[in-house]
Amino acid sequence: MREMLKDKFKPRIKARLRKNKQIINKNINTFFDWVKGAELVELKECNTKEDPVRPELDNVFRRSYGRKIYGVKYMGEIHAVMCFAYTNQIPKNVDELNKFSHDAFLQSAQRDQNVGKIAIAYTVWSKKKGGGKLIVKEVFKKIKKSNHLNRLITLSPLTDMATKFHSKNGAKLLKVNETTQNFEYEVMKK
Repeated sequence: MREMLKDKFKPRIKARLRKNKQIINKNINTFFDWVKGAELVELKECNTKEDPVRPELDNVFRRSYGRKIYGVKYMGEIHAVMCFAYTNQIPKNVDELNKFSHDAFLQSAQRDQNVGKIAIAYTVWSKKKGGGKLIVKEVFKKIKKSNHLNRLITLSPLTDMATKFHSKNGAKLLKVNETTQNFEYEVMKK
């Protein structure tokens, strides 16, 4: 009896495995299509309510004194967002980030117009699987190509999620502060 049941279900199991394999392959191909077709763009604004890290910072803050908003765009939609401040020092909190980016901006106005030597990523979020990793990779490429930026450092919250994200993407923990932590992505210029 057992052999009969086994033989009866074998073709069904094989058919289900084939179908699942097709679904998985289709999903993988769709994922890589969006990753390959995505581009890094500078944004004038973002929906700050979507920001899981620092929703209290408005678009004026995110675009003032050399600060920038970048997004990964695919088929007209933004799938991941990363906000930066350019500084000459590593901040421990948002107040220092504001002060240091303001100082770097004013210093650059009197010199070469290149704001800061350090890119501080202070928030990142993704609306599509793989978007966070992709935006880190794309921004990293942009920083490597710049003439004035020589470091990529984060101002991350003290969460396991932030620690795992940055560690998994190759960053090294620099310092744990009272309310934040700083990770550094090694920038090697060519």
